Amino acid sequence: MISLRSSRNQDGFTLVELLIVVIILAILAAIIVPQFSAATDDANQAAYDTNIANIRSAIDLYRQQHNAYPGAVAASGAACVNGVPVAAAIGEPAFLAQLRNYTNSSGDACTGTDPNQFKYGPYLKDDLPNNPLGDPANNTVTVVTTGVLGLATGGSEGWRFDSVTGEFIGDE
Repeated sequence: MISLRSSRNQDGFTLVELLIVVIILAILAAIIVPQFSAATDDANQAAYDTNIANIRSAIDLYRQQHNAYPGAVAASGAACVNGVPVAAAIGEPAFLAQLRNYTNSSGDACTGTDPNQFKYGPYLKDDLPNNPLGDPANNTVTVVTTGVLGLATGGSEGWRFDSVTGEFIGDE
């Protein structure tokens, strides 16, 4: 016999069921979101380690070929046959000129190579990379000649280099 009461179909979720799902999603989000920031920090640290290792290798190779660190002597802009001479004062300009261009044994820089004179380098294929732990848009290098590099005070958050000791660090 058919009942006079008709059974109703349940068409949706109850408010309690929806609240349980929202609470579970909130708990999962609270667990997962911090993992993304940790992954970003790990990636920045890995990029920093790679960049600083590459730059230190370039500095060491320059030191082996010139018996001085880049930036310790000025690049005087001596005449070069196959390029443009690069004149740069002691410090950051000489550091960058001597690592980015061909150099002779005295540290003068030239944009072109010359097998008789400008036969060393370039030591960096591209520009100086950014410091991912500092200001990511800043790839400047502060060159000091004190023999004590230490930490920067109000620094540029780029790089720091001591042309006496050869110490190269990120300015954080």
